[in-house]
Amino acid sequence: MRFLVALLVLFGLGACSPGDAPRIAEPHTLGELRVATRIDAHSFVEDDDGERSGFEHDLVVELGRHLGLPVRFMVFPDSARAIDAVLNGQAHLAAAGLGRNDRLPLRWSAALREVDYILVGRDEGPEIGSEAELAGRTVSVRRGSLPAQAVTAIRKRQPATNIHHPPRFDDQGMLARLAAGELDLVATDHGHLALAAQIHPGLGVKYDLPLTGVIAWAMPLGGVGELPRAVEEFLAQAGGSMLLARIEDRYFGYVRRVTKADSAAFLARVEDRLPAFRRHFEEAQDETGIDWRLVAALAYQESHWDPLARSRTGVRGMMMLTAETADSLGVADRLDARESILGGARYLAALRERLPEEVPEPDRTWMAIAAYNLGMGHFNGGRAIARGLGRDETSWWDMKAVLPLLSRPEYAARLKSGPARGGEAVIMTENVRSFYGMLVRLEPPHAPPAWRPALGLRGAAPSDADHASSLEESLLSPP
Repeated sequence: MRFLVALLVLFGLGACSPGDAPRIAEPHTLGELRVATRIDAHSFVEDDDGERSGFEHDLVVELGRHLGLPVRFMVFPDSARAIDAVLNGQAHLAAAGLGRNDRLPLRWSAALREVDYILVGRDEGPEIGSEAELAGRTVSVRRGSLPAQAVTAIRKRQPATNIHHPPRFDDQGMLARLAAGELDLVATDHGHLALAAQIHPGLGVKYDLPLTGVIAWAMPLGGVGELPRAVEEFLAQAGGSMLLARIEDRYFGYVRRVTKADSAAFLARVEDRLPAFRRHFEEAQDETGIDWRLVAALAYQESHWDPLARSRTGVRGMMMLTAETADSLGVADRLDARESILGGARYLAALRERLPEEVPEPDRTWMAIAAYNLGMGHFNGGRAIARGLGRDETSWWDMKAVLPLLSRPEYAARLKSGPARGGEAVIMTENVRSFYGMLVRLEPPHAPPAWRPALGLRGAAPSDADHASSLEESLLSPP
């Protein structure tokens, strides 16, 4: 019954009185913060190991720390049911990629991020220059969402426009079906399109909907004690401390780095090159514990999975190792794909271990990849510069703003190892983040064996000399 009420409210067909809504006890009374959410690439995801993540997930966890309470996530199949959980007193707030909608009897938080809504189609389809050209077209959209309201308004002006609400599909699911030719148009936002276009490069914007919104959290209109005030206080602090910007960068900052052409080339090589080397990447995971897809993403950035790749500075092979680094890792032949992959994975694992304990994941991994490019000596020089500038050396968001300074004379003069192309290390790392995200969505995880050997570095520790690989050198290598 309550779900029916929520749907009526969502479509403006009815309203419910806040005084009639069931009340949930305050979070501190219950001893936990109950949050309604839904599976969405930008809000809340759970991997095969049960690890949860997502922009709103991470932000809500930080809110829980601010309140001094554990967070209990309640996962619902769609945003309407997440809203209904707040309306019927099951949850303290809904964090489910909700566009703020003042038509609903809810109390909204400050904006988490802004979104622009669009109609997406396949590149080979006709362009849409006006609403009139939507006549006879079918727009698929999540029921109850803000773009659904915009499309409904368009249909009132253009009755021949069809609206389709696919059951059990989120934005990414609809965009995948669109890429497969199963749907005509999808109403979504630029962020979801950018993520989908990584593995479906044939998608593009067909029409800009006359709608801009903000993503916000929904709370009961009648309030739940001090929670609304605490949420506003937390979000203000998160904005001022750059916590919000860092979490946003973690999930959205790298998505648009790779072009459509880059994505198309990558997807082609996933089909024709990756299968030959997959077992070596999985063996690298067994030895180092690093997800094979991350090692593969790094290898692709370095050599486009070409075991014979060579740069003009002398780095060679699949993982583009210097002769000195290869010797320290026990790699006898840099042009042997298996040896190179295992050596590169060991090197990355060693760099990650050498970072200070206070550097968290996933920042720790992204910094290790930057150090793979720069060498730990130059990367530590960047950390020293970050400290001098008052930046957080444990945050990748801060470090990627500092590393480009390594090439500037006034900063390079402070470094024992001299200037470095820190900007290229940032680009390389962001590209690896993109390729890794694509592989996670395309390829299944590797189940590690019941046992895993120690890291097993042979010979001396990897040298701090510059690992000469760079984005430019990788692009100059044979494709």
